[in-house]
Amino acid sequence: MDQKTEIKALKGIGEKTAALFGKLGIVTVEELLAHYPVGYDSFTEALSAGELESGTLCAVKARLHGGISSRKVRNLTISTCKVSDLSGEVSLTFFNMPYLKNVIKPDLYYIFRGVPTQAKGGAWKMEQPSVYTPEDYGKLLDTLQPRYSLTAGLTNKTVTKAIRQAFASCGELEDYLPAQIRQKYGLIGYREALYGIHFPENELALRSARRRLVFDEFFLFMVQIRRCREDCEGVESPYKMMETADTVRFLEKLPYSLTGAQEKVWTEIREDMQGRYVMNRLIQGDVGSGKTVIAVLALLMTAANGYQGAMMAPTEVLARQHFESIAEMTKKYGLPFRPALLTGSMTAKEKREARARIESGEANVIIGTHALIQENVVYQKLALVVTDEQHRFGVRQREALAGKGLDTHVLVMSATPIPRTLAIILYGDLNISVIDELPANRLPIKNCVVGCGLRERAYQFMQKEIEKGRQVYIICPMVEEGEAEGLENVVSYTEKLKRVFPQQIQISHLHGKMKPAEKNRIMEAFAQGDIDILVSTTVIEVGINVPNATVMMVENAERFGLAQLHQLRGRVGRGAEQSYCIFVSSSDKKQTMERLDILNRSNDGFYIAAEDLKLRGPGDLFGIRQSGSMNFRIADIYQDAKELKEASEAAELFLSGDISLSSLPRVDFRSI
Repeated sequence: MDQKTEIKALKGIGEKTAALFGKLGIVTVEELLAHYPVGYDSFTEALSAGELESGTLCAVKARLHGGISSRKVRNLTISTCKVSDLSGEVSLTFFNMPYLKNVIKPDLYYIFRGVPTQAKGGAWKMEQPSVYTPEDYGKLLDTLQPRYSLTAGLTNKTVTKAIRQAFASCGELEDYLPAQIRQKYGLIGYREALYGIHFPENELALRSARRRLVFDEFFLFMVQIRRCREDCEGVESPYKMMETADTVRFLEKLPYSLTGAQEKVWTEIREDMQGRYVMNRLIQGDVGSGKTVIAVLALLMTAANGYQGAMMAPTEVLARQHFESIAEMTKKYGLPFRPALLTGSMTAKEKREARARIESGEANVIIGTHALIQENVVYQKLALVVTDEQHRFGVRQREALAGKGLDTHVLVMSATPIPRTLAIILYGDLNISVIDELPANRLPIKNCVVGCGLRERAYQFMQKEIEKGRQVYIICPMVEEGEAEGLENVVSYTEKLKRVFPQQIQISHLHGKMKPAEKNRIMEAFAQGDIDILVSTTVIEVGINVPNATVMMVENAERFGLAQLHQLRGRVGRGAEQSYCIFVSSSDKKQTMERLDILNRSNDGFYIAAEDLKLRGPGDLFGIRQSGSMNFRIADIYQDAKELKEASEAAELFLSGDISLSSLPRVDFRSI
C-alpha cells in the first residue's frame, strides 16, 4: 500500500466511513496522514479540591457527595451534583447527560476533568467535566492524546485508529529534503516527523515533529512564490494607461480627503499602471484604513482608459457588498462604471447574462467570488485584477484570474497586520505599499479584558446596545462540544444565550463546517439586521461588513494570537456609533492578562503584530491558536517566524542550484 491508495483499503473503513472522511477532504492515505491534529490532550496528575486553580484545565479526584439531581429546561436536561474529598467540595453541572446516575456510583472515587471556576463565596464549580475511573485515567497519565477536526458521525477514536493503520500499512515515506539541509537546519526525517505529529512520545518529540513539518510547508510555499516572482518580473504591460480627469473629479467629490498614507499609496499604484511593466502590488493596511477607496481609484483609472477591471472577494456577502457600494458610487459621483456581479449562488439565467456582459465588454467592472475564474467566464479587455483579503485566495487562484487577461496588472489588498520583515518574505512576488494611518473621523474601539466572572455584566451591556438597535458578535474558539475540554463552543453557547436573553432577541450561530449556502444565508440575515447576536468561530474574521454591529465579545481570548484578535475586532467599529470589544479570558494568570492588555492599549494592528511576534515563541506550542493569516495547514507566521526565515533561505539555495532535491512534492496552496 502506498500514499495514493484510497483509505477504503484500510481495515474497518467501509463506504459509509469513507464518505464521512470525504467530507473532510480525505480520500487517500496521503490526505489522511496530512490531517494533522488540531490540538492534544495532556493528562496530568489529579489534584485535590483544595489545590484547584481557577480557569485552568485540570483533573480532581473526588467522590459523589449526595445524589445527582436533574431538571428539564426547554430541550435541555441539566444534571447537578456535588463531589468532595478531605480538602473541599466542587459543584458539577452536566448538560444532556441524564445517564450519569448509572455511571457515577456513591462512595467511589472518580477523576473529574474540566475547567474549575470560583463563585463569589469561594465555592468551586465545574461545568461539563469528563468523568474517568482512576484506573482509566492512570493509563492516560503523562501522555499527549491527539485531537482531530471531525464531522458529524466521525469520532476522534475512528480517525486515530485509521491513522495508526495507515502508518502500519504504508511503506517507506520518501524524504525529499537532502541530508545536508536537514543537518543545516536541525530537522528530523519526514516519516519520523509525520508519525510524531500524530503520536508524540512527549512534548520534545512533538516540537521536533512540528518544526520539520512547518519548515516543509514554508519551504514549498517559498519555492512557489519565488518562481511566481521570476515569471512576473520585467513583463511588459500591453495596457498603457494615462491619468484621466475621472480620478481627479472623483477625489474632489468625495466628502473627505485622502490621508497622507492613502495619497502615497495611490501615487505608487498610478505610477505602476502608467509605467512600462505589469504591476504586482500589495496594499497592506489596517482595518478601516481606507484600502477599498484606493482599489476603486485603480478600477476607475482602468475603466476610464477603456479596459476592464475585476475585483475578487473571499465571500459572496462581501462580493455583493462591494458591488452595491460601487453601483452606488457610480450613480452618486457619475463614474464611468458599468458594474456586473458574478457569484456561485446566482441563478443560471443571472450567470448567463453576467457572462454575456463581461464577454462583450459592456461590463467594465466585474465583482465576484472565485466564480470569476471559472473556465466559461471570458473577458474582453481585462487589464486589472484586484483581490480582496489575499490570504483567503491561493497564489494559483490569483494567477488564474490574472490569466483571464494578457499580462494584467495585479493589486492585492490585505488587512492582515504582518510585520514588514515577514511581509517581504511572504509576499515575495509583490511590491508592498502600506497604509499606516487611519482616517481622522474614525472612532477608536473601546476595549476591555475581563475574567469569566464579569460575563454576566457583559451580557447586560450587550442587551442595552441591542435595545438601542445595535448588533453583537460573540466569538468562540470551537464549533461543537467535545472538540476540546474547557473551551466555549458555538453550538452549545448559542443555546445557553437563548436561555439568558429575552425571547425577542434573535440569536443565531455560524461556523466553517456549515454548507456555503447556509453560511451566506446567516451572514446576509445578520447584515440586514434580522439577527441581533451572532455567535461564530473565526470564520467571521473576513467576509462581512455590518456598520450596525457595535459589540464584539471573544470567549477564551487567551487561546488566540494577538494579531487574530485584532483582525476579529475589526468586524466592529465600522459605523458612526461607538463600538466596544470585550476579551474574556478563562485564565487569570498574570502573564496571560498582560499579553491581552496589549489590545487594551492599542488599536494599531502593526504595533500589535510586532508585539505578537515578540511574545509568540516556541513555548506557545499548546494553547494559542494559529493566527489565521495565510491559512497554512500547520505553520503560523508569528509563532514560526524563525522557521519562515530559514525556509526562505533554503528556497533561495534550491532555486539558485546550490542544493538539489530528489523530488519536489506537489503541494496545493489554494487556501494561501
